[in-house]
Amino acid sequence: MSSNTTFNPSSLTYNAAGLIPAIAQDEGSGEVLMMAWMNAEAVARTLETGRVTYWSRSRQAFWVKGESSGHVQELVDFRFDCDRDCLLVLVRQIGPACHTNRRSCFYTAVRDGGEVELMTPEG
Repeated sequence: MSSNTTFNPSSLTYNAAGLIPAIAQDEGSGEVLMMAWMNAEAVARTLETGRVTYWSRSRQAFWVKGESSGHVQELVDFRFDCDRDCLLVLVRQIGPACHTNRRSCFYTAVRDGGEVELMTPEG
């Protein structure tokens, strides 16, 4: 499967705020690590540098995953869904992905009507 089409970040479908959800998945284990937001510039920066770059809604600024924590996400593959409105970034995760120092942001489950913590912080 090959294509002659050049990818342009503006070809994606962004929400009214100019953002698109990006799901980070570990390329080796398939584990879903986190979800964050990207805008067209974050998409372009991610593809140019190979370091996953998100848009922080609270800070209104770009953040390169691991820039301050050292818990880097190296881009392995960049995919988008059939509607072009959601991203899947396959990454090589170095250290925890979650700001709570857990491997994944998805560390809480609902089991038998109660919340269960599936993993504790690393280190």
